[in-house]
Amino acid sequence: MGVVDDLKAKLGESAVLTGEAAEEKAQGGWSALGTPLAVVRPSSTEEVSFILKTCHAAGQGVVAWGGKTGLVEGGNAEGMIALSLERLNKIEGIDTVSGTMTLGAGVPLEAACDAAEEKGFFFPLDLGARGSATIGGNIATNAGGNRVLRYGMMREMVLGLEAVLADGTVIPAMNQMIKNNAGYDLKQLFIGSEGTLGIVTRAVVRLRAAPKSQDTGFVAVQDFKNLPKLLRHMEAALGGTLSAFEVMWEDFYKLVTTEPAAGRPVLPHGTPYYVLVESLGGNQEEDTPRFETALMSALEAGLASDAVIAKSEAERNAMWALRDDVAQVIHLFPIFTYDVSLRIADMEAYIDEVRAALTAKIPEHKLIVFGHLGDGNLHVIVGKHDGTPETRRLVEEIVYGPLRKIGGSVSAEHGIGLEKRPYLGWSRSPAEVALMGVLKRTLDPKGILNPGKVLEGEMKAAAE
Repeated sequence: MGVVDDLKAKLGESAVLTGEAAEEKAQGGWSALGTPLAVVRPSSTEEVSFILKTCHAAGQGVVAWGGKTGLVEGGNAEGMIALSLERLNKIEGIDTVSGTMTLGAGVPLEAACDAAEEKGFFFPLDLGARGSATIGGNIATNAGGNRVLRYGMMREMVLGLEAVLADGTVIPAMNQMIKNNAGYDLKQLFIGSEGTLGIVTRAVVRLRAAPKSQDTGFVAVQDFKNLPKLLRHMEAALGGTLSAFEVMWEDFYKLVTTEPAAGRPVLPHGTPYYVLVESLGGNQEEDTPRFETALMSALEAGLASDAVIAKSEAERNAMWALRDDVAQVIHLFPIFTYDVSLRIADMEAYIDEVRAALTAKIPEHKLIVFGHLGDGNLHVIVGKHDGTPETRRLVEEIVYGPLRKIGGSVSAEHGIGLEKRPYLGWSRSPAEVALMGVLKRTLDPKGILNPGKVLEGEMKAAAE
């Protein structure tokens, strides 16, 4: 019997999809998922352990799937076992005294947020793919999103987790405490490892008190040098309640506020930068006047040229809908998407350098820039080109090249996967990459976990 037959015998036919059923399950991802040998759908940690133990013995590659919303081909399972965690979708409980939630890796992010809200709490992770992205995937990629400025990345929200190693060993590191310095913090090995060191099956996440106020504004800024000044001004004026500082370059703003887009301008076109700024606080009657005063003083100081404040939930949602309407880039196809991180002080010169190089090498291109400027993360989209592999390589070198000189990162929040693997060494030192290899070979000696992702040559090295 082969691996697939062994898995069917243990888990049942309905839990192991092959042929057309497997191909259908591989549809709908945001990047190529390949054609898996089989899609296996375990319903418990014990079943995940059996699957990995079986695949480890056979040297069979396994790729974990969450909501399949990744953007760097980290979930590509061509010819491998796709381990879908969709059935590990139970919210096991919320501890209202400690402010924690225990849940399965297959729970969708939006469901976790709704469950926290029902108990009067707040789970602050927020992504455009909130309806389909899962907690396990968020952990495996160390997801960021719209509120990193205040609450940090997913890493800061995970107190404990349960993970299964390549050989089926279960690591029950389900810590429920904020402070625990008893030895190495083993959960950190798996957060952001993209399923290459172990498969996360359950987690304990930290909840926050639900905010009592929410104030949202849309601001026009004429000069880049005023963006960081506005950021620091709002941070100081709002007393630690600033939760989002999202910047849209003019081309992105025009794209999402012009037909066929559904959105309409909140402020007139014609300004180089637009900022969506939001504050979450504890008293609406006190916080709204503070927010209004902060924006008014920013205008008076010349940090902004125009501003509007949402006066209703509908207006707030309309503002956020503009920032989230990334799907409009479909009108620029073919496109290449990038997610980079760098010091705010370097951003203006970086974008100028990228724009100049693209204009010189690909005159017909369209450059779109937006992102979480408050935490140093920009999303760069290059469209309107021929889409060939040669052009992709050229654009990657244009976008990633300047980051090497300024100590930036080729990945702020989307991971490395397959797409960024050749450029890992542009953001990490040789010693760091070598240590990553040591960890990979130690925890996954046969190289069966998400083979070929993140690190080059590890599958080959393991086989040798």
